[in-house]
Amino acid sequence: MDKKVRANLMLLMITVFWGASYILTKIGLETLETFNLISLRFIIAFLVGAAVFRKDILNTDIKTLRYSLVLSLVLFGVFISMTLGLKYTSVSSAGFLISLSVVLVPIISFIFLKERLRKKVIISIIFALIGITLLTLNENLSINRGDILCIVCAILFAVHIVLTGEFVKKVNSVTLSVLQLGLVGIFSSIFSLFTESFKLPNTPLSWIVVLGLSILCTALGYIVQGAAQKYISPTHTGLILSLEPVFSALFAYIFLGEFLTLKGYIGAIILLLSVLIAALDLDEKGRI
Repeated sequence: MDKKVRANLMLLMITVFWGASYILTKIGLETLETFNLISLRFIIAFLVGAAVFRKDILNTDIKTLRYSLVLSLVLFGVFISMTLGLKYTSVSSAGFLISLSVVLVPIISFIFLKERLRKKVIISIIFALIGITLLTLNENLSINRGDILCIVCAILFAVHIVLTGEFVKKVNSVTLSVLQLGLVGIFSSIFSLFTESFKLPNTPLSWIVVLGLSILCTALGYIVQGAAQKYISPTHTGLILSLEPVFSALFAYIFLGEFLTLKGYIGAIILLLSVLIAALDLDEKGRI
């Protein structure tokens, strides 16, 4: 199988897992506090990744460690904002708002990598603003803090996608991905120990949630993302990841019976359209 085709299929698989991660996080927060949940998620993910790829980890160099530290700081911000955001907004809204990262990838690439900002991206930004307005503003014309945190998460996740695309060209992608998981686990554990009552899951459901988040959504997810981005562009990555909110809304409907308002669904559809417009835009080399 062609490497690019395999990379596409791998990204599609983790997009399904990441779509499920919103509902898993929502359930996990019922018994575990924010940093506690993030800590367990990333420590277990790191241990799994390090066990499987121990030879790569043992051959880590300073450059890889430095890049991992940068990525881990951004990723830590991604998961703080996402996990806290899910406390105050719905799974469906969170999924669509965080998908805004796809629209932001070409903007960040333009600012920091000097890549040309094409007309379709500008159009997608306009659609995104309309979609966000319909999805988040209530009758009092205010936006709740959960939605704001999810928008912050989208910005940070876009930065993470762009940085990952640059770093995997220079170092071992597997080592980079596994190390960043361990560093996020360390950061969140420190915060949990000092600000929360750190504990292990105490019910079978809690363990299922934590292990699902750790192994499928985190260890497998971020290792696959790093490996796949060696063969496809950040914009192409964004195209596939744009399906994530569709899966998150589907899982929220099936398992939580969660609905948006009519205005919310219209906003979600417009926001998803903006994501697709941005992600489908071809770069000058003809890559998606």
